[in-house]
Amino acid sequence: MKVVHYDQVEATPVGVEGAAGCRMRCLIDHTDGAPTFAMRLFEVGAGGHTPKHSHAHEHEVFVLEGIGMVLEGDKEHPLRAGTCVFVPPNQLHQFRNTGIGPLKFLCLIPHETPGAGPQCAASCGCDG
Repeated sequence: MKVVHYDQVEATPVGVEGAAGCRMRCLIDHTDGAPTFAMRLFEVGAGGHTPKHSHAHEHEVFVLEGIGMVLEGDKEHPLRAGTCVFVPPNQLHQFRNTGIGPLKFLCLIPHETPGAGPQCAASCGCDG
């Protein structure tokens, strides 16, 4: 079992091309013995965003704090604390902070599957 406060996990800049003002904490992943999923906490600064991208895996997002939008292709959906988002595989998407404070959200993804390549690295720069 792993029990840790999120602020004890290092926040690293998302170094993927197209990201701006975005940091991520890999809260739980394969290095913790989690067999199926990884849990990451994204912190997007005012005016910041994740890269506009798609990938072969799904992910689920829960907004903890702030306001923003998620792009589904060219369609915009508003985000605020308590919003849940399901991003299906291969869907073009991007998370943007439209507020003045940080946008924080949990993002859960599956671990690498045969033939799909490294899941976490494709979307956030984690070692997953």
